[in-house]
Amino acid sequence: MTEVNDEQDLKRVRHSLDALEKRLQKVVIEMERSQIADYVTLLNRPFSLMWRNLLGGTSRGIGIAIGFTFFAATILYVLQLLGALNLPIIGDYIADIVRIVQHQLEGKTY
Repeated sequence: MTEVNDEQDLKRVRHSLDALEKRLQKVVIEMERSQIADYVTLLNRPFSLMWRNLLGGTSRGIGIAIGFTFFAATILYVLQLLGALNLPIIGDYIADIVRIVQHQLEGKTY
């Protein structure tokens, strides 16, 4: 009778170990997918982390500057087109704005 109980206990233990192994394999796969090892390596090298953040910030700053330049140029172009339509009240206001911006771009004070 004890042999039967021992065999059942061994089967339960094997089943538990198999389930534990499957869970560990899932955890390993998820950790590899999240690239946690690369993140820990990066955290252990602070100068590399600072360098990457410096490059990322510089890239974002340059991108924002270029984007704003295109946006402002488009707005000025549209304002010039609206000023050319000679709308009674709006045309004078837009012409003043365009004149002010052009003076600022030339470096003159208004």
